[in-house]
Amino acid sequence: MSAPKEKPKKKQPERKCVGCNERRTKQELIRVLRTPEGEILVDRTGKRSGRGAYLCRSPQCLTKAARAGRLQNALSCEIPEKIITAIEKEMTVLEG
Repeated sequence: MSAPKEKPKKKQPERKCVGCNERRTKQELIRVLRTPEGEILVDRTGKRSGRGAYLCRSPQCLTKAARAGRLQNALSCEIPEKIITAIEKEMTVLEG
């Protein structure tokens, strides 16, 4: 008799961090979102409507992406420093 066949594992979607350019699964990354109204926030569900960019859960990637302008390019808008600080605080909350 042959062994029972295993179900094929579902492929996990991958995204690239705009800070370090490493590919990771969506669950490992944080999605930063620009809503249609122009608000910039962290999308905890990953399903909200709007333009998104993915970052590693490290504040260094956020800083690197903001300084190089990659986060601004990904979201197609200017991002004030106070928004970057707010995103960084929310990232530390998500880590804990």
